[in-house]
Amino acid sequence: MKVALYNRVSTAKQTTENQKIRLVEFANSKEWEYDIFEEVESSRKTRPIKQKLLSLLRQGDYDAVVVFKLDRWARSSTELILETKELIDKGIGFISYSDNLDFSTASGKLHFHILSAFAEFERALISERTKEGLRRVKMKGKQLGRPKGSKDKVKRSNKPYIVRELKKRIQADEEKGIISPLTNYIK
Repeated sequence: MKVALYNRVSTAKQTTENQKIRLVEFANSKEWEYDIFEEVESSRKTRPIKQKLLSLLRQGDYDAVVVFKLDRWARSSTELILETKELIDKGIGFISYSDNLDFSTASGKLHFHILSAFAEFERALISERTKEGLRRVKMKGKQLGRPKGSKDKVKRSNKPYIVRELKKRIQADEEKGIISPLTNYIK
């Protein structure tokens, strides 16, 4: 079996060595062929090594991905659920070494569904709390939304919008070979 070992830390001051040692030992004990993917200085939105790995997994280059802990793979439960579900649906294994989870087994799939249910429950609770907070603030008379600014006091002209849209239509017509009589007035 060929697996991808994924290690991640958030800053360059940290090291992936501890994760890597454990994952390599684990892969060797199972006699798996493996490649190591290390993400350093990752943020919520920028994890190029993980994106590259996901692409390789989608292509079928690996049978499974092994991570040290679930939080090393995903920064939110939603991200974890969506990505692991995609991998599971494609028949790609997902193993979390420290959490002792293998989502390719029957018990691992059960754990995954339980995690999914809790993640959905957590999202619903957050939504309820947010709506309740907004309702409470509104009842106190506070105006919700962006505060009115200087631009809101003066009625704005919609001429620039109309001219911009008209130019788009004239250009589309010209590409089709239709010449509009308004062309001379707009350009």
